Amino acid sequence: MAEVISKATREGYAAGLLELGKTNDKVVVLDADLAGATKTAVFQKEYSERFFDCGISEQNLMGVAAGLSLSGYIPFASSFAMFAAGRAFEQIRNSIGYPGLNVKIGATHAGISVGEDGASHQCNEDIALMRTIPGMTIINPADFIEAKAAVIAAAEHEGPVYMRFGRLAVPVIFDEDYKFEWGKAKQLKDGDDLAIIATGLMVNEALIAHENLKKKGINARVINVHTIKPLDEETILKAAKETGKVLVCEEHNIIGGLGGAVSELLSSKHPTKVVRLGVNDEFGHSGPAKDLLKQFGLSAENIEKIATEMLD
Repeated sequence: MAEVISKATREGYAAGLLELGKTNDKVVVLDADLAGATKTAVFQKEYSERFFDCGISEQNLMGVAAGLSLSGYIPFASSFAMFAAGRAFEQIRNSIGYPGLNVKIGATHAGISVGEDGASHQCNEDIALMRTIPGMTIINPADFIEAKAAVIAAAEHEGPVYMRFGRLAVPVIFDEDYKFEWGKAKQLKDGDDLAIIATGLMVNEALIAHENLKKKGINARVINVHTIKPLDEETILKAAKETGKVLVCEEHNIIGGLGGAVSELLSSKHPTKVVRLGVNDEFGHSGPAKDLLKQFGLSAENIEKIATEMLD
């Protein structure tokens, strides 16, 4: 049995930036005095003339990124999700989203899996906030490989992009030859009993649940949604029509995230039973990341339990 390699998606962010540093001299990276944590320090080491530490001033960071984009650069503005999406929301909305500037936001340390940093840093609302900004693309990769590929794809896309990365090391799912398809969800497992639609670190949990459900004679379709906005409506509608039951799994508040986006789509185009598995509209607290994920029900075991109940 092959050894399972685990890496944080924030490391994929750094790897993608390094690759872009070699191939695109228009790429610049900004950080908010968190380069060690966001992993942008690796870019800073190689391309110091294209790295800007804006200090603990995220609103200013977004303004600087907007100015650099207007000067022809492709800025990657980096900070923790809580500070990027939360503290700097107004600047993202008015200075980046409204004029549709070519700024890429690298938001690390998202979700409950920030762990010991606690509720003040466990951002479970960022996808909801970014979804409300017209023209904003939202990407939430499942593993290191997908994160790296997403960063490279984001640089080629014209317009604002919000990329969500995690602190916790998670299993690498995809092979090195993985191809990132812009705006496309990817079906990873086939099945007609129900569709499990997952994003971020919940994709790996969904794959584990799929195998456990299979042993019970339940065939679950597993779909990885790396691009939450715009949503791949065709793939999700097809899954809903062919299975009749949808379970959405995300490390985010059940309000306003992927579950909300899927529910909005299906309620208007193909009414389907949808169950949302995420953080149940509550704040987190300090603790080991893996323990917190289990406590908040963000686990393969809970996916298996809910999927089984949906079919009873």
